Amino acid sequence: MALIAPFRGLRYNSTRVPKLEEVVTPPYDVIDRKAQEDLLKKNPYNMIQLDLSKNIDPAGMTDERYRHSRDLLEQWQAEGILVRDSEPAVYLYFIEYQHPSGRRLTRKGLVCLTGLAEFSEGIVKPHEQIFRGVVTDRLRLLDTCRTQFSQVFALYPDQEGAVMSSLEAGRSGTPLCEAFDHDGCRHSLWSITDPAVILHVAGLFAAKSVYIADGHHRYNTALQMRELIVEREGSVTPDSPFNHIMMYLCAMEDPGLSVLPTHRLVQMPGVGADDLVKRLAEGFVVEEIRGGTREVLLAEVLARMDEIVEGNCFGLYHPVEDRCYLLIMKPGMMEAAGLDTIPASLRELDVVVLSELILEKYLQLSHQECEERNLIDYFSDPDEALDQAVKNSIGSEEVSILFLMKNTLVAQVKRVSDEELIMPHKSTYFYPKVLTGLVLNKMESDEVVGS
Repeated sequence: MALIAPFRGLRYNSTRVPKLEEVVTPPYDVIDRKAQEDLLKKNPYNMIQLDLSKNIDPAGMTDERYRHSRDLLEQWQAEGILVRDSEPAVYLYFIEYQHPSGRRLTRKGLVCLTGLAEFSEGIVKPHEQIFRGVVTDRLRLLDTCRTQFSQVFALYPDQEGAVMSSLEAGRSGTPLCEAFDHDGCRHSLWSITDPAVILHVAGLFAAKSVYIADGHHRYNTALQMRELIVEREGSVTPDSPFNHIMMYLCAMEDPGLSVLPTHRLVQMPGVGADDLVKRLAEGFVVEEIRGGTREVLLAEVLARMDEIVEGNCFGLYHPVEDRCYLLIMKPGMMEAAGLDTIPASLRELDVVVLSELILEKYLQLSHQECEERNLIDYFSDPDEALDQAVKNSIGSEEVSILFLMKNTLVAQVKRVSDEELIMPHKSTYFYPKVLTGLVLNKMESDEVVGS
């Protein structure tokens, strides 16, 4: 079902920009104002100049904002900073990294164009909700620049590993480029131009669906861009650049695919640890973790959570009283709390148990209140979350309760997507992030995809 195609990537010219680390960036949606300033200091040709950060209010969405990006893009091409590859290619994209467990892994993916499909067609499947304001900004940027600066990260099923085996057999020994990100992960890109190899791989995708892992807003932006072209020109041909989106595709079974947990810091009135335990004991077996510094307590509860293979469990840390707990949900508690109307594939998710049972039912923090008052902060690094919890609670009438999470499984993402359901915000964190700037997709209205 999924249609993939090669494209002529627009890339940094290594003779003009020898250090890719100075110009590539994380995805735009994880770049805050401070990070944006730091990126601009590295190199005037940094990709943040083109892809722009999300830190903009509606009043700042002026035509000048997007025209400036377009003008720089054209200038950099005229100066030879960015050069377009001469042949259509599918790009192999490997990331070598260290997992938080200490293991060294390599995630293997490919970058190509994928035919756009409405979610209702079941070819491209989401698992996350879209926020319209973000799409509005991205749509204006795409419409002005006519270039896709970053890839949508998507997954595909391939138990035999046939796609990657075919592409690896067709690659050269030396990558086109390499770059290290701020975590020390090595990103490598190869070009596959052999028409026979590309045709074979396209055939392997013909019976597959793809599942968006990261980049739901970018995908929706491409759908809306296609609608704009149809409104202006009456139609979009199947092989039009506006009927495609640049994707980074990784097999669900890839040994290097990692989904990390996103921990929650919840602001609450000055509730004591004993009161919290009393409220949660209705639905959870609660065990206090004792003996050590806060860092030792955190490491211990995380280790205990890793040992629990089945069922829902959490860590809880109270920074004011320096007390830490392991929470293991009792069987049937979601149903007992009247939450059996939630589909089973969602009820099994830790993020749903936390939001619906722990916060909404036991702690009486409604979704609306959490959102309106910004009561929840999200952290991928548990140590960073711990430090922030302690800092927030100094001299405050409120206390930042840290809930430690286990990661959502790829199989759970697939099941939710197949059932056309939506996960809560920040349910998945696919690590490492795909870099923006290794390869761009320039969209020329008079070109035919694949040629």
